[in-house]
Amino acid sequence: MTPTYDANNIFARILRGEAPSVKVYEDEVSLAFLDVMPRAEGHTLVIPKVYARNLFDIEPEDLARFMPSVQKVAHAVRDGMKAEGISLQQFNEEPGGQQVFHLHFHVLPRWTGIQLRPPGGPFQSAEALQPQAEKIIAAFAGR
Repeated sequence: MTPTYDANNIFARILRGEAPSVKVYEDEVSLAFLDVMPRAEGHTLVIPKVYARNLFDIEPEDLARFMPSVQKVAHAVRDGMKAEGISLQQFNEEPGGQQVFHLHFHVLPRWTGIQLRPPGGPFQSAEALQPQAEKIIAAFAGR
């Protein structure tokens, strides 16, 4: 049996404005916001506005419209955080490491000699994340 999309997952609730987020970018097909349990400073999540459980679930034409937003956010995260590189992660279903069942990409800024923090914590408040968000938002304006 193929798992179905749960419209009450946290990312769907963020899309509907029912849950808070520290937003850094939004367009007609995507929303990007900072991860509240970041593995690196500036760790950003990019989600499509269509309800898709994961990469296997999204219609190809929706994925094609969404991917330029992922690239645009990656540029802004790299530039805004003055990162030397970017790791892009995307997980599918629980055995593949997915924890929130709405398609999303992790954009992780990377620097030489700095390891990613382990997944799952610690939680960061919106106030603590805001300075990072401002750097990323400013990078969009500079592009």
